[in-house]
Amino acid sequence: MAGRGETKAKILDAAEQLFAEHGFKETSLRTITGKAGVNLASVNYHFGDKKSLVRAVLSRYLEAFMPALGEQLQALLSEPHCTMEQVFACAKQPVLALDKYRPHGAATFMQLIGRGYSDVQGHLRWFITTRYEHVLSLFNQAVRKANPDLTSEAVFWHLHFTLGAAIFTMASSEALRDIAENDFGRTLDSEAIVDRLIPYLAAGMNAKSRQASQDNIVAFAAE
Repeated sequence: MAGRGETKAKILDAAEQLFAEHGFKETSLRTITGKAGVNLASVNYHFGDKKSLVRAVLSRYLEAFMPALGEQLQALLSEPHCTMEQVFACAKQPVLALDKYRPHGAATFMQLIGRGYSDVQGHLRWFITTRYEHVLSLFNQAVRKANPDLTSEAVFWHLHFTLGAAIFTMASSEALRDIAENDFGRTLDSEAIVDRLIPYLAAGMNAKSRQASQDNIVAFAAE
């Protein structure tokens, strides 16, 4: 008979795979227990409910990723100046390290984060912003330091556009590597993809939106 720790790990592993592949909403607890080979009572015993299980699955990655990101951001903020590329570069090693933490960890982590947004898991957003408030505050400080002209609204939209690009790229990194090799004869690893992604994300954060330009015109005309 499997021990409590082994049963809990089986549930987490099964839930992680199913959540990443099918989403949180479309994955039932019965599907998870069936894949894990445990009974439904085991989920209730170890996690209480589905929301708690979702958080536990993400926590395995977040507990490795967030502290490492926080260290990188603190080091960057100690410098007199920084660029948006440097801000996003802070996430490079913490993300890539997830591949050592879990098989295909970086891609799986991004898939799970993407599912959290596409499935509108409000409780998950609350959990992340509450539990990792300090790290998120450091990130926001770094963004503001790199581009102090951005309004709060611009930061909101740009970061969400950025997150979408990052999630798609990293979640599909294996397919992108295959395409790059077949179509362009280039062999890339995850680090090479991240190195290509960072300047693109930085440029997006620095971009001036049409709405911002219109606001500037209106403000100038009112003077």
